[in-house]
Amino acid sequence: MAMKTERNVHPDTAITLPGTVINHLPAEGRQYIGSPSLAILPDGSYVASHDVFGPKTTEMEKGRTFIYKSLDRGESWEPIATVQPAFWSNLFVHEGALYLMGTSHHHGLVVIHRSDDGGSTWTVPEDAETGILTAYGQYHTAPVPMLVHRGRIWRSIEDATASTRWGVRYNPLIMSAPLGSDLLRQDSWTMSTILRQNPAWLLNGFGGWLEGNVLAMPDGRVANLLRVDIDAGGVAALVTLDMDGSTLSFDPERDFVEFPGGATKFHVRQDPRGGGYWALSNAVPAMHAKDLPRHTFIRNTLALLHSADARTWTCRSVVLYHPDAVLHGFQYVDWLFDGDDMVVASRTAWDDATGGAPNQHDANFLTFHRIRDFRSLTPDDIARQPMS
Repeated sequence: MAMKTERNVHPDTAITLPGTVINHLPAEGRQYIGSPSLAILPDGSYVASHDVFGPKTTEMEKGRTFIYKSLDRGESWEPIATVQPAFWSNLFVHEGALYLMGTSHHHGLVVIHRSDDGGSTWTVPEDAETGILTAYGQYHTAPVPMLVHRGRIWRSIEDATASTRWGVRYNPLIMSAPLGSDLLRQDSWTMSTILRQNPAWLLNGFGGWLEGNVLAMPDGRVANLLRVDIDAGGVAALVTLDMDGSTLSFDPERDFVEFPGGATKFHVRQDPRGGGYWALSNAVPAMHAKDLPRHTFIRNTLALLHSADARTWTCRSVVLYHPDAVLHGFQYVDWLFDGDDMVVASRTAWDDATGGAPNQHDANFLTFHRIRDFRSLTPDDIARQPMS
């Protein structure tokens, strides 16, 4: 089975690129697309979002997130709303309503917004009863998956007060609220303990853990699979929550797991058909392993991974790829199951009529992709070299 990537010509740029363009921001504006997220509403329409970061944004004071809607399953998109304050936020549908959850700004408070009309209008977090979920502190996150399990809804977040240095400052915790509760109320949410990192892990190569994926493990426990910052290779950290939902634990001797692309943000969901766990990650092909100084910067390959137990991961296929790793990237993807397909929102760095993205990180496009019959893909579908 040969891999086929759907490509479209963006009308404003006359540039051919993979997927469908949801939004495009030329690099000359010095505002870059971040935090892609995706939701499927009960009526079947799709909603996508992204924030903006960079020197010409208000990310440090008041984050802005832009909302888009598709009535034709992702073939075309229209902007419908701008939400403030909202940064590093994910969309999700819960008990009939659409939510957007993240921080107020870069290292801000945890906030949540609700829309009861499919994303056109949103609540504004003003106090502990209307969406401000932390009274003080600094937090880091990204569009990460929500988990409904054992009568609660769960989400990963990171405390960002341990340092002022990226990576070192982040330590994970898990938030949860009972099903049926008002998610806009601060007192609906419970936070676990914070789990502190140790720079001596991984032979003194551990640089941080962040952007975790809350999962229901095969034994029923809740766990958090986190990105791990290391110079090379692919490693993730599997942190486990005790059964009362209060204490996180981690054994560095057994809970670092091999994970292609683990140095960069990845997105994991459990297959509703009982087929284990699926992930999309920026796995690093051997031929690109030295293209940039560290693997966390190499984002030109988007790989489909699978695991039966969330500990042992295999690469099923490469679904998006560009041969240049310096100026091109498919990153921070959010994705959902849609029957036999996987639908994806990507922060994409690509060529455009004004010179393209300034680097692989500072993306100029939000793109939508459909991976058809993803469960049928096998390693034989990989047209590139094996993952390192």
